[in-house]
Amino acid sequence: MNEESRKTDVIGHKEYICGFGAAFINICVTFPINKIMFRQMVHGVTVTRAVTELRKEGLMYLYRGLMPPLMQKTATVSIMFGSYKEYHCSIKENFPEIRPMTALTISAILAGMTEALLTPFERVQVLLQDKRFHNEFNNTIHTFKELRKYGLTEYYRGLTPILIRNALSNVMFFSLREQVKNSFPKADKLWTNSLEDFFTGAVTGAIISTVFYPVNVIKTKMQCEVGTQFMSMRTAAKYVYQERNRSIRKIFYGVHINYTRALISWGIINTSYELLLKLFQHESKL
Repeated sequence: MNEESRKTDVIGHKEYICGFGAAFINICVTFPINKIMFRQMVHGVTVTRAVTELRKEGLMYLYRGLMPPLMQKTATVSIMFGSYKEYHCSIKENFPEIRPMTALTISAILAGMTEALLTPFERVQVLLQDKRFHNEFNNTIHTFKELRKYGLTEYYRGLTPILIRNALSNVMFFSLREQVKNSFPKADKLWTNSLEDFFTGAVTGAIISTVFYPVNVIKTKMQCEVGTQFMSMRTAAKYVYQERNRSIRKIFYGVHINYTRALISWGIINTSYELLLKLFQHESKL
């Protein structure tokens, strides 16, 4: 393959590459915030207690479990942007009379279902972050090996809420993202566009993460088990409700950390994605 062909091939997959790069930047910045939120999800503790626990455990355990989300999130965001673009282009090409919102919805759902293939990484991340398994699982590779004892399905605990979350949140993301972005007047300066992209991603991400927070709590409950009988989403929801003293408010413990993280996280992702996309577009013109 000559130089020109390689350049064309890379540019043709720019959405995948830009999604990967944006997620990598984000994970490195926001992992400690996610760790605090996880403790609140699993144990229903206040943010002060979660921070205190992590301080006592030390820096080594603070970044324990970083590799799975780094691998999973970079791949997920890459697939999210890349496959959405491919599905959307394919649908528009084969069904030119389809309504824009219908095409967006179908593309977003298919992209979300494709992302769910990476559930094992999310599963391993949950186990590595849960303090009950500190002495049972050493690292990412060791956890993957240990889960193999229980069969392939063990890697996919929590798949149902993940499919629901991915599909519906993608529909919200790609529709809200365009609406929020279009509410700004057109700007020529890079820093102005970047601020708009950050605000767009931050607002959109915070809304979606808050709406689907209970789904993530249920998903986490389902994934915090190893080798036991599989729990349905309905059963997990009942357990969570009972464990939180039948309080809806307690199910939302950690939501303020969650939307704060989402504000920062999706602001970074959207800004990085758009900047990398502009870089590829600039390269294609040269």
